[in-house]
Amino acid sequence: MKQPHIIFICADQLRYDVLGKGFTPHIDALSRESFCFDNAYCASPLCVPARGSMFTGMCPNTTGSLINPWEAADAWAGYVKKDIKNLYEIMEEHGWDCIHSGKQHLFTEGTPLEQRPNSKTRWMTTEKTYKAYLKDHKKPMPGGTDFRSPVPEILSRKKTIFTTCSNANTGLYEPGEDFYFDSYFARAAVKGLQERDTSKPVFLSAMFLAPHPPLQIPDPWFSRYRPEEVSLPENVGNWYPHQSPLQLYNVTGALGTHYTKAEWAESWRTYLGLVSLLDHCVGQLIDELKQQNIYNDCLILFTSDHGEMLGSHRLFQKMCMYQESAKVPLLMRLPDHPLKKQASITDNVSHIDLLPTLCGYLGLEPDLKTEGRSLLPLFEENGSLTPRPVFIQYDGNSCLSGCQRCVVDGHLKLIVDSFQNEIFFELYNKTEDPQETRNLLFENGYIHEGRRLFELLLEHMAATSDPFICDPGAYEAFLHILS
Repeated sequence: MKQPHIIFICADQLRYDVLGKGFTPHIDALSRESFCFDNAYCASPLCVPARGSMFTGMCPNTTGSLINPWEAADAWAGYVKKDIKNLYEIMEEHGWDCIHSGKQHLFTEGTPLEQRPNSKTRWMTTEKTYKAYLKDHKKPMPGGTDFRSPVPEILSRKKTIFTTCSNANTGLYEPGEDFYFDSYFARAAVKGLQERDTSKPVFLSAMFLAPHPPLQIPDPWFSRYRPEEVSLPENVGNWYPHQSPLQLYNVTGALGTHYTKAEWAESWRTYLGLVSLLDHCVGQLIDELKQQNIYNDCLILFTSDHGEMLGSHRLFQKMCMYQESAKVPLLMRLPDHPLKKQASITDNVSHIDLLPTLCGYLGLEPDLKTEGRSLLPLFEENGSLTPRPVFIQYDGNSCLSGCQRCVVDGHLKLIVDSFQNEIFFELYNKTEDPQETRNLLFENGYIHEGRRLFELLLEHMAATSDPFICDPGAYEAFLHILS
């Protein structure tokens, strides 16, 4: 059987709720031919651990990739263990012509993937090649000091340090579209497709940066939308009475709490322009596939590594468990599938399910174990899977800092937020209250459900050797404080 081409497109920091609203015509057209997962979640709302799990089918506790390894003292906690296989290696082993374009935030122990002499993947770009491209053309990087703000982090969970992180400020990137991150990545991806080995199926990993900040972006995208065209979700700029105050110690709260609603409207206007730039890049890839007459032979997977708060709950960036941060868009278009219109799948699924699903569809049996499971039964008419919880974790941004854990089971979601020795619990019904404005633990009738979910979470943490030691009595202690 002829194997399909695999086109894996990943955005960075794309909110699930901006699709299907006119900002993304190419992605929306793709979704109309795809299986769309309405309740898909990242394994961690942070770039490096999210990708470590996405490409291995393992949760961060198992991969060993818990944080972005930017601070030397804790960098050991940012790398996937060397004995865990990833999707690139599997595709290489089974005969795909492998191409990568975009950011490369799958960090592994030992020699980086793109520098390994035995790698069969053509690494068209990384952040380093982009910087070299700008240097050759004497152009500055997007962003800069105006687009970064000071934040505290807890190095090794012991010592507060000063660092900076991208803020919600906006501006025009004057060098223009040709020199912007994603335009560069898209051109390289198209070039890779044009130079592919036509005797083999192609695996393209297109890892875009958009709509990740800095929100300094080029025209025509910076001027694409007027303020009156932007409608803010109700929870933007609002701090709810029973959301975790520990978020104020996190990067998200340190960055987000001082912006006004008017300022958030400007951030949203620019963010949506960046979303449309991403969509334009996706359109270029699809046009090239159609130009080569291989579009119908492609399995196309589109997702984002995580979401973006963008003022929801008065927070900015990701790094938390609210829907805007942890829920992700996920769609899969199968080659020559009889599907003629979008099919919505409502089951709770995780990014760790992607690798076993791809391997199952392709009939591959690589020598690996995954904690995810194949979603193939959901593609069949009247197909189903036994419901099971989805687990999400956060262990700090650039170093091991405050921990958060989350379990999603059915319509309910329990969030466990910690800072130093304090723990705060939140329980939401994501169907009845999608913007998570009512912490149900402060209402009558939900105490038992919270306890049940906490027990599920503790079982998962024990099974995956979670380094975050959570007192089993923490939930009851929290309830005692409430009473």
